[in-house]
Amino acid sequence: MGRKKGRDISGWLIVDKPAGITSTSVVNKVRWALDAKKAGHAGTLDPDATGVLAVALGEATKTVATITDALKCYDFTITWGAETTTDDASGDVLQRSDARPTAEQITAALPSFVGDIMQVPPAFSAVKVDGERAYDLAREGEELDLAARPLWVESLTLLDSDAETARLELVCGKGGYVRSIARDLGRELGCLGHVAHLRRVWSGPFDVEDGVAFDRIDRDTQSWVEEQLLPLESALTDLPMLRATPEGAVRIRNGNPGQVTGSAEWGDLVWVSDASGPICIGRYQGGTVQPERVFNL
Repeated sequence: MGRKKGRDISGWLIVDKPAGITSTSVVNKVRWALDAKKAGHAGTLDPDATGVLAVALGEATKTVATITDALKCYDFTITWGAETTTDDASGDVLQRSDARPTAEQITAALPSFVGDIMQVPPAFSAVKVDGERAYDLAREGEELDLAARPLWVESLTLLDSDAETARLELVCGKGGYVRSIARDLGRELGCLGHVAHLRRVWSGPFDVEDGVAFDRIDRDTQSWVEEQLLPLESALTDLPMLRATPEGAVRIRNGNPGQVTGSAEWGDLVWVSDASGPICIGRYQGGTVQPERVFNL
């Protein structure tokens, strides 16, 4: 007997992820609760982190890249005085320091972490090394020399501090590791540090205030959970929206360039709709759009 395929259901569910579970576990729970055929998420959160985990269902999985590429905001606390294997409180302490920074010293150090920076991911991260995940190699005790990667940091702000900790807000682009910021800031200040608490406040257009509590997601609450779904196009607010002509809509749905009304810059990534809803994400080519992802809604 073949496995039941699940329902064709499309949209976004914003989950306020609790600490202690993986992002994959959240996606699996949502898929199970809604009996959805297809689901994925836009940006992993560490198991100990909380906050916005945007779960895409069905055709919304074709828009995941737009959220992955968008700016994200994190509220996090650094504990000073120790560097750990994981760069957070779950790891073993590698070295300690008795030094502690003042608020003025922290604030003075922040500008060097803003703008285009190079960041070395934590050893315990999902970065791939020769086809394997870094965290798998790190768990096996392998010494890793991960390459620095470019990161855009929009802002890094000190919110509060005391003798032992500092609370900061980070707004950054794709591929940022808050744990690396904590580690590198601790080294810069000569006091060492690691992440004690981490919460993603927003991710692109999705805010934690719109998040569903994880413990409310269940088959018994399927109709309620389904009511919380945001439409597929919620992920596309940063892209220009154009309308397809009736003939253009037919061509685009068949994967061909189609005529649109409205305008954008040549080569811009846009999304196209008609009276029935979203049709595709594609490239604007002066009056037509070349589809890259066609939605089958």
